[in-house]
Amino acid sequence: MNPVHILAKKGEVAERVLIAGDPGRVKLLSALLEDPKLVNENRSFLVYTGKYKGKEVSLATHGIGGPSIAIVLEELMMLGGKTFIRYGTTGALIPEIELGEYVIPSGASYNKGGTLYQYLRDDACIAATPDFELLSLLVKNFSENNLKYYVNNVFSSDAFYAEDEDFVKRWSSRGNIAVEMECATLFSLGKMRNARTAAVLVVSDNLAKGGKWISKEELEDRVMKGAKIILDTLISF
Repeated sequence: MNPVHILAKKGEVAERVLIAGDPGRVKLLSALLEDPKLVNENRSFLVYTGKYKGKEVSLATHGIGGPSIAIVLEELMMLGGKTFIRYGTTGALIPEIELGEYVIPSGASYNKGGTLYQYLRDDACIAATPDFELLSLLVKNFSENNLKYYVNNVFSSDAFYAEDEDFVKRWSSRGNIAVEMECATLFSLGKMRNARTAAVLVVSDNLAKGGKWISKEELEDRVMKGAKIILDTLISF
């Protein structure tokens, strides 16, 4: 089967892929690659392939939400991708997490239905967890670089603007420290397709402290600092 949305050719996507929702972030991170080549820009799903410390890596845009990341992940796998780390942003659900710190999800909670229901085809849930070895190496590398991070569950939401006043309490009381929109689909689909997956999230806002947002400049700085660690992790596989 050939990809419909990512119009790269086989051989133009590396086995190791850093994926991010924002095409602007993917373009920014392409500066870290040696001789990056833009191999797809159809539908603004930018995909760059180049080398990082001599090893081939791709950077790809996955868009927003479960359906979008599922399409991109499936098509990147058709083109040769095998190991994927999502690098995104997240809203903290507990007050002790500060803006610009990192969350490395050990699992993702989600509501039944939607994208994963279409894959599972019955009234079932599977454990949405990252690849253990990839997760362990990310934690090790972030620890060695002295960047403040948290390892715990996140909640993958399908509706960015649907939070009510009980949202933070409801999902934090269920053991989730942050909210984002794609990890549950990423981790679950990785299991179903035998791909390695993991994620690192930069805290862009804290819903438990009134929803104050990080500045664009600080976010870009934290993104670039974390990206080098993620790329170092990717090229180890």
